[in-house]
Amino acid sequence: MSSLSPPNNIKNDVLSGLTVALALVPEAVAFAFVAHVDPMIGLYTAVIIGFITAAFGGRPGMISGATGAMAVVVVSLVDQHGAQYLFAAVLLAGILQVLAGVFRLGKFIRIVPTPVMIGFVNGLAVIIFLAQMGQFKILNAQGQLAWLHGSALYIMLALIALTMLIIHFLPKLTKAVPSSLVAIVVVTVLVHLCGLDTRTVLDFVRTMSHNSHATLTGHFPAFHIPAVPFTWHTLVIIFPYAVILAAVSLLETLLTLTVVDEMTNTQGNSTKESYAQGIANIVCAFFSGMGGGAMIGQSMINIRSNGKGRLSGITGAVGLLVFVVFATKWIEMIPLAALVGVMFMVVIGTFKWASLRMIRQISKHDFFTIVLVTFVTVFTDLATAVFIGILYSALVFVWEQAKHIRATSSVNDDGSKTYQVYGPLYFSATHHFLRLFDVEHDPKIVYVDFSQSRIADHSAIDALNTLSEHYQRQGKLVILTNIPTESRVILKKSHELVQISVQ
Repeated sequence: MSSLSPPNNIKNDVLSGLTVALALVPEAVAFAFVAHVDPMIGLYTAVIIGFITAAFGGRPGMISGATGAMAVVVVSLVDQHGAQYLFAAVLLAGILQVLAGVFRLGKFIRIVPTPVMIGFVNGLAVIIFLAQMGQFKILNAQGQLAWLHGSALYIMLALIALTMLIIHFLPKLTKAVPSSLVAIVVVTVLVHLCGLDTRTVLDFVRTMSHNSHATLTGHFPAFHIPAVPFTWHTLVIIFPYAVILAAVSLLETLLTLTVVDEMTNTQGNSTKESYAQGIANIVCAFFSGMGGGAMIGQSMINIRSNGKGRLSGITGAVGLLVFVVFATKWIEMIPLAALVGVMFMVVIGTFKWASLRMIRQISKHDFFTIVLVTFVTVFTDLATAVFIGILYSALVFVWEQAKHIRATSSVNDDGSKTYQVYGPLYFSATHHFLRLFDVEHDPKIVYVDFSQSRIADHSAIDALNTLSEHYQRQGKLVILTNIPTESRVILKKSHELVQISVQ
């Protein structure tokens, strides 16, 4: 493990880590409720995954914990089979992530186009914003969730605004302490000194659990092997969930790693991070955790608070553990408005506002990709959004490149004609390729020169056969010339399918 932090950044890392620990509380609790498990499971998941990935991961300064993307995946598993099957699925997902590290699959994150990255970031910003809406709900007299209204709403909005103002303007005066931490402390003290009637973290826990006596008090769970039958049937149940969990976690983690790389102008190690995430989820499963990955919101808080070393993430994890085990009374009294204000500033800082102005600066296909990935991220899940974004970008690229195939023609001394083809001939270029030839008016013998082109796939061979048929119907002969070596290999393998003359 590399040094925890440079000597001149230890203070910033510690203070930033404490800020992250406070911001992790409502997120971890909320995601636990999404997954239909006890809120303490979400909190301890954040502690375990946060500590291991911070200490051994490939991206210092990045924060990991229980994530909403993974919580959504396991809802049906928990409802149908119980929490023990969740822990088993998380264990298998961790093993798959370690294997991803062994085979260095993290490098494939480089194929994600920039518009997909922007859409991913914008989508997560919207998700973080929407996640805060739950803080504006209370239990009514009928025991149902209802929106805040009246003075309670106005007080909360005013405190959110105060939090955001402190975070925005304090760095202009001093950067000695993280402005987010100062904002949380100031708003908390103000609320309790003035006796303001506003919702706290404890109120949120009780609202989400529908239990007026719920608290955050807990003890660190003991080592525990998931209590499931070690049978083929169990594997059949958990394997699909494990694959999705591993993929969603790694995808979100590696994309967040890329975002943090850009913000800090440094280079993370995707392979090392894959190992760390996998080991973290394995350990998490043995301590009754729900699994997780990188959290872009908390990572943004950390980076913007100048927490860039490993110590920041370690402090965040250890701080959260200390808060939950020894200082729950202090955590429970923090106003939700302060934490919502912090997350709203994360949303503002995360969303790529410049992307809204790009409509005139980039191609319509790239802009549509940004919008598409943003919406799919919000309404489905991250893995689906990135897959669709990459697929759409690839299809657009293939289609556009297909238009670039072209040919020049010249008449030879013997009266024959030569077409010089430029650009690769592959499946999407075949239609454009066939339109390059004037079969009706060409002479009896036509040469097609491939010195500046290549035959890429079976679709290309089929197109050449079609071209030959067109000329044969006119009583003419078409001959391929100057075929590159790699294209000759393809033709040789498919010699039984080739129906055109080759010179």
